[in-house]
Amino acid sequence: MMELAIKVMLESVVEPRIDGKPLPKVGAVLVKADGTVQTACRGELRHGDHAEYTLLDKKNRTERLDGSTLYATLEPCRTKSRKHPKLGCAERIVAARIKELYIGTTDPDPKVKGSIEYLQSEGVTVHMFPPDLQKIIETENQKFLEDALRRAAEDEQKPSPQPSTLSKPVDHTSLDDFSREAMEEFRVRAKITDPLGSPAFDRRLARLDILKRDETGFVPTGFGMMLFGEKPRETIREAGLLGTIRHEEGADDIKDFDGPEVFIPEQVIGWLRDKLPHLIDRTSARRRTVDEPLYEIVREGVVNALVHRDYRIQGAKCQLLVTTDLFEIRSPGRPTPPLTLSQLQSFNAPMVSRNPVLHYVFAQMELAEERGFGLKSIRRRAQETGLPLPTYTFEDPYLVLRVYRTANAANELLPENIRNELVEAEMKGWQWLRSQGRAKSSQYAQALGLDERSARRHLNRFVELGLARRSGAAKATFYEAVGSGHVSGSGRR
Repeated sequence: MMELAIKVMLESVVEPRIDGKPLPKVGAVLVKADGTVQTACRGELRHGDHAEYTLLDKKNRTERLDGSTLYATLEPCRTKSRKHPKLGCAERIVAARIKELYIGTTDPDPKVKGSIEYLQSEGVTVHMFPPDLQKIIETENQKFLEDALRRAAEDEQKPSPQPSTLSKPVDHTSLDDFSREAMEEFRVRAKITDPLGSPAFDRRLARLDILKRDETGFVPTGFGMMLFGEKPRETIREAGLLGTIRHEEGADDIKDFDGPEVFIPEQVIGWLRDKLPHLIDRTSARRRTVDEPLYEIVREGVVNALVHRDYRIQGAKCQLLVTTDLFEIRSPGRPTPPLTLSQLQSFNAPMVSRNPVLHYVFAQMELAEERGFGLKSIRRRAQETGLPLPTYTFEDPYLVLRVYRTANAANELLPENIRNELVEAEMKGWQWLRSQGRAKSSQYAQALGLDERSARRHLNRFVELGLARRSGAAKATFYEAVGSGHVSGSGRR
């Protein structure tokens, strides 16, 4: 249905504008409760008509749409963006009692901002198209999106009665509070030719919401202080990351990473390399260290924690806890709307950023992905090393990513009563399933050297114990690992 929405989008009839303002191509697909499928594109029946309006109001004005699902390639507009008495598409979706919506890409137009949150507040479940389809939509609408981003930037410069806390200038600070080393690193990695301190460079930072102009000149914003401040925690208590290594013999190593956030990911990895022994993979004939891919997973997790955390939660800190079996990365806040925890757990979530200023700077410095590839790389690296797949859980107020340090860690962290229920062959099989995430019984049998009957017996045992769930039917049946392999207070520490 998402691919169909894109196909319909390409048929859009974009009306001519005297002012030359770029307009989007939009496609929409409606799947009714009885399975009927209808489509519409922008301008299909009349110049200027939105795809959702055509589909819901023109084609289904007298129809009951309860239980229908809508797919739209662009975030729906809201009433505030429409001239009276026109109704916004988001309000039309709510009025039609549609409870599930898939959106191709968000609309950066400030007049549309907040549509997703509005729809969710009205009980609509919102999903995003996957990154590869988002890319197609964004490419087809490049001029429109660039113009919308420009208008959004202009809107940010307008006085706001309630500006974002991190967008505000930080009192009693100046450009001297920035780390020149961090700023130069950003300038070089982002391939900016303007020299530090030049008017052109400062204007660039102002456009990125890193600086704001006041009567004295440019001053740092909260975003700027977190990214580049020498001591950001002096003004923003939520900045930085707290690190703790809990050694098996009982001693703890602790470190506060409280300098420029753009340096924290590499500083964390350097600290871990210095404090932890080399990790050895003995699953192959030749011993090899698995430090590098494992540390790449941790680095990605730390970046995600810093960039996407909810900085409105005061007093909470990004944290890294290292135990014998785990790297545990805690980031304050639920998954960024409209993402769900299950999407994160599948490591296939589309790119949505809670703090786009932070994300943009980290991406320009090649510290973060902008197209949703980061989660996929975590999954791929874990599978390449034979480690159990990392797990996401939400433990209010923290989103928790657990990265396993050894292939056997998932088994070691199982509750004792479950470990006692599994024989050695099943423990080996559970370890393999945790490294793959999901598998058919035939794949499990081949990997473990079992016959099909024994493989199904193992997998059904995992289902009985709540370690896996079964989906599909007949030859399409999959078994998916669902046990986190961690119970608070249990396992080795």
